[in-house]
Amino acid sequence: MTVTHERFEQGMTYAEYKAQMTRNRERLEENERTVELSPDDIAFFANLPETLNVLVITEDWCGDAIANVPILGRLAAESGKLNLRFFLRDQNPDLMDQYLNQGIHRSIPVFAFFDAQFYPIGHWIERPAAITAMQEKMLANLYATDPAFAGIAPGTSLAVLPDAARARLMQAFADFRTETRAIADREVVRELRELIAQWLSNRQEG
Repeated sequence: MTVTHERFEQGMTYAEYKAQMTRNRERLEENERTVELSPDDIAFFANLPETLNVLVITEDWCGDAIANVPILGRLAAESGKLNLRFFLRDQNPDLMDQYLNQGIHRSIPVFAFFDAQFYPIGHWIERPAAITAMQEKMLANLYATDPAFAGIAPGTSLAVLPDAARARLMQAFADFRTETRAIADREVVRELRELIAQWLSNRQEG
């Protein structure tokens, strides 16, 4: 199934998405306000040959979405070249199932880019690869060294963790996001630029 202009326009604008959020809106808006974008990054998007359409799949409970959606929001606002529409993951399985992480996971956020004619450019899922690697290392160390995880297998669902382990894990994620924020933000922008630069290269060759 392809994403049509009509389906895209059924999505929410960024303002509409924020208005309907029931949790984490303050965090999202604080992240949007404080993200640091370089003049070069803004110029890259501002100088695109046409406005790109970006389909965003998200939910307001997702930590990766709260961290990364604001970066896209600022890039759109600063460049004037990204037309965003937002869809909630759990209400739009027809869209979500087109962008499964590793073909199986409904990971969010998803940023799917299309040109003016809605030809797909490429998509970006969840978080930067470098941050995923750092997070996996952090979790492995946590499970190996923290007494709260004694006897608990790595990867155990958050829903079935004992209260102490769940609280410790959530705090570890919060600390990790704080410590890696600057790196993560830069990596998001770098990966998005790389995705679009590949499209521009293919466009010139074609």
